Amino acid sequence: MASKKQTSGKGVDPIMADSAQEPAPPLDGIRVVDVGTFIAGPYSASILAEFGAEVFKVEHPIAGDPLRRFGTPTKRADSSLAWLSEARNKKSVTIDLRMPVGAELFRKLVSKCDVLVENFRPGTLEKWGLGWETLRKANPGLVMLRVTGYGQTGPYRDRPGFAHIAHAVGGLSYLAGFPGQTPVVPGSTPLGDYMSGLYGAIGVLLALRQKAKTGVGQMIDIGIYEAVFRQLDEIASVYSMFGKVREREGAGTVIACPHGHFRTKDEKWVAIACTTDKMFARLVEDAMGRPELAATNLYGTKAKRLANRQDVDSIVGSWTMSHNRDDVMDMCNKADVPIGQINSIADIFADPHFRARGDLVPVNVPEVGEVVVPGVFPKLSRTPGRIRHLGPRLGDSTDEVLSRLLGLTAEELKQMHESRVI
Repeated sequence: MASKKQTSGKGVDPIMADSAQEPAPPLDGIRVVDVGTFIAGPYSASILAEFGAEVFKVEHPIAGDPLRRFGTPTKRADSSLAWLSEARNKKSVTIDLRMPVGAELFRKLVSKCDVLVENFRPGTLEKWGLGWETLRKANPGLVMLRVTGYGQTGPYRDRPGFAHIAHAVGGLSYLAGFPGQTPVVPGSTPLGDYMSGLYGAIGVLLALRQKAKTGVGQMIDIGIYEAVFRQLDEIASVYSMFGKVREREGAGTVIACPHGHFRTKDEKWVAIACTTDKMFARLVEDAMGRPELAATNLYGTKAKRLANRQDVDSIVGSWTMSHNRDDVMDMCNKADVPIGQINSIADIFADPHFRARGDLVPVNVPEVGEVVVPGVFPKLSRTPGRIRHLGPRLGDSTDEVLSRLLGLTAEELKQMHESRVI
């Protein structure tokens, strides 16, 4: 496990530094049991941990969370880079929930905590005697987050679901790609898992707020596809009112022009988004030096630009192709035109804005070396989140947590280790 005292490089100290003078973090005193796997669900617990919650990552004593072996391996056998990043700040506690003794141990642990996060298929915890109705009797104030592919109800509830499937079912994949071509994966990351994790964290905070008023907990039910579906702006309303189905639009959009991705002379790319007539005028007049294009009889109005999208995009594309990316960026920024470089991860590491904001945090991990991970978001001015350590070794806190919270003796712990309950 990484050292608690870590340096983070320029621009990152406010996130990582420990100071006795700083106020307690916003979730100080909140205990969370994370029994999920991979990202959907556990990401919620990671967010809570960044802001002060004590998170117990409950894993199988032998296999652990499959995320430990997912992605790029490291020199530490039980920790992939994905695990180190996404299991940050958690304490690993190993319990075999399939064994009656392990299930009872888990119930006792949950009774001592405020929040439980899980993402098993519906009915799995119930099969082990650890469902919502059972756990809430032992802990009436329990807040239980349940993240699954399709939610706890409905005809699809028993189907397996992952981010890639959620992107498809939730309507996002249908929109990704170019007109008439195969729908593509909207980015090569499990976006739906992260989005459901964000909704999960919001749900937990809302439920904790309500608990503070009433003393009573509640269950939070999230389908990953729902987290994806909620991002589709006005699509549902447009279909219900006009019967219009939005199709794949490539790098552009049917509601604005120019609004897309454009190649530059040095074989790089920029994103330009002119959503109003004034923005377009600034682009063609101040950046491109083509004021005639903003005339109302040409492309000065949104309606004219949308009707002549290919022509407008071709003109803008020819201009960007005549300049290197840095020059295009400079001219557009001086003209107050919305533009951004299309960054690879190498570009991000070299970007001064990411560095100034502390968005890339280097953390030293024993046996692994320095690992750079995304920083903590959002940035709170008074009680910012922290990265205290990256993903823990399997079972690193089992004995400490079970003895401190449940009062297990050294002999009891030894017996449970020998019987592989923990």
